[in-house]
Amino acid sequence: MSLVFAGVCSHAPGITGREERAPKDLHDGFYAALDGLRQALDAARPDAVIVVAAEHFANFFMNNMPAFAVGMAETYVGPIEDPAWLRIPRREVKGAPDLSKRLVEEMMQTVDVAYCEEWQFDHGIMVPLHFLDPDNQRVIIPANINCQGPPLTPLHRAWAFGEAIRRAADKVPERIALVATGGISHWPATPDSGRINEAWDRQFLTHWAAQDREAMLSYTDAQTYVDAGQGGFEIRTFIAAAAAARGSGTLHYYAPIPIWAVGCTVATLEIA
Repeated sequence: MSLVFAGVCSHAPGITGREERAPKDLHDGFYAALDGLRQALDAARPDAVIVVAAEHFANFFMNNMPAFAVGMAETYVGPIEDPAWLRIPRREVKGAPDLSKRLVEEMMQTVDVAYCEEWQFDHGIMVPLHFLDPDNQRVIIPANINCQGPPLTPLHRAWAFGEAIRRAADKVPERIALVATGGISHWPATPDSGRINEAWDRQFLTHWAAQDREAMLSYTDAQTYVDAGQGGFEIRTFIAAAAAARGSGTLHYYAPIPIWAVGCTVATLEIA
């Protein structure tokens, strides 16, 4: 078939763990946008959803840090964090090992991909699934880009990974959706937690929505660290989604929500 849907959203743990502490208008606006994203995903009728995320040392650490990884398990369990802290019940998520294997085989033609038959989901995947798959019915294929352990995956390789996902999706008979998730500017687990650079976020989102590949790939890790914190490295997931979709983006919601410690974003991409 082909790629039938592409969208992005934020995944900070405060979105669920500190839900009631956000101003009501921001809370309600962001939650409504996430529900709209769920409805758009439902309308695309995917057979499986690839969730491109930025892992947080839950499965990969400095003794083995792949640039890219894709899950090939029958099932996955998450969240790995305390469910009471995240306020998301632990659950078993359905995988698709045969489909994952076929996708990975095609991705490997141009991108070196690690593959995993065991994977515990942290908040980077579980927060989006909490909103996009509330009944735990979807088939999920997790994918990770190294956004946390230097040397980080180069931005142009994140773009190549997105292209590989699209090519693989176009070669299988199943309907494939892609949801990329991460933060834009944020400084998690630091004294600056809660700081958000709205101007930086909006500039990046403008480049992203316009499919301005040159502008997106011009960001350096050194300057991103200064302007957007270490959480800003997660733009790699947004870049991969842009490369996979090939079409322009529509920003459905953006607002800096400091108590949730991230610029909260919901957007979709045209499949070109």
